[in-house]
Amino acid sequence: MTSNAALNELGEFLTQRRSKLSPRTVGLPSTSRPRPVEGLRREEVAQLASISTDYYTRLEQGRMQASAPVLDTIARVLHLNDDERGHLFQLAGRTPVRIRRRGVQKVPPRLQRVLEDLTSVPAMVLGRRGDILAWNALAAALVTDFSHIPEKHRNYPRLLFTESLMRGLYAHWETAAQVTVARLRREAARYPEDPRLIALIGELSMRDRQFAQWWGDHRIAARTEGTKSLIHPVVGEVTLDCDTLTATTDPDQYTTVWTAAPGTRAHDSLRILTSWAADHNLPVSSGWEA
Repeated sequence: MTSNAALNELGEFLTQRRSKLSPRTVGLPSTSRPRPVEGLRREEVAQLASISTDYYTRLEQGRMQASAPVLDTIARVLHLNDDERGHLFQLAGRTPVRIRRRGVQKVPPRLQRVLEDLTSVPAMVLGRRGDILAWNALAAALVTDFSHIPEKHRNYPRLLFTESLMRGLYAHWETAAQVTVARLRREAARYPEDPRLIALIGELSMRDRQFAQWWGDHRIAARTEGTKSLIHPVVGEVTLDCDTLTATTDPDQYTTVWTAAPGTRAHDSLRILTSWAADHNLPVSSGWEA
């Protein structure tokens, strides 16, 4: 059993490490208002770690022990290096969790060729957590030029909640956003120890009140077919059929395509957008690893 002295030292260590981090370091928005404490607040660490503020407060006050998975999550939130992480577990009297790394996701060359050949259909490949792995020129024209976004931020849920252009693109943004949260909730149930997923959920919970509210609803949704109504700056309002195709070689990698029936206004809009994309020479992704 861990002694009271060790628990107190654990609390002091957490407090000290928390004070060394700025909101910017962990991806939280900066404000001009003065902060009540140096570094991160307790509630910010708690939300980033997907635990209650009361739970984290009792840890810092030396009033309770934490499980190894919770300690591992807190270590990632506080950006602890390997030595600091080991020290954290030692103070808590826990055996460090062995970090299990899932395989790198990479778009197969044959799928990349398919994307490039789809010149009249917007298509993109998404991976775990909604990471944007690859896209064609028409997807860039329809949604946004993903090549201008740093690779570590190419995540569809993140863009949906943090980029104003995405909020303006969807005619029914709240509906699309709630479905996205429900899909993330489903993935979190499948991979509860995914550090990047934990970090994404924590960041979005802190940055967007609606995300935090919808995350608390515990809704679950799978990826299915449907329609998306967009308000595009070039072709105006357009409603497209949206389908998801799962890769046989990687069940956590899927291709999303937007189509329209021939002879419809939406189909004509896609043809106009195809010409616009060619005129602006939008780049096709070469794929990246996640």
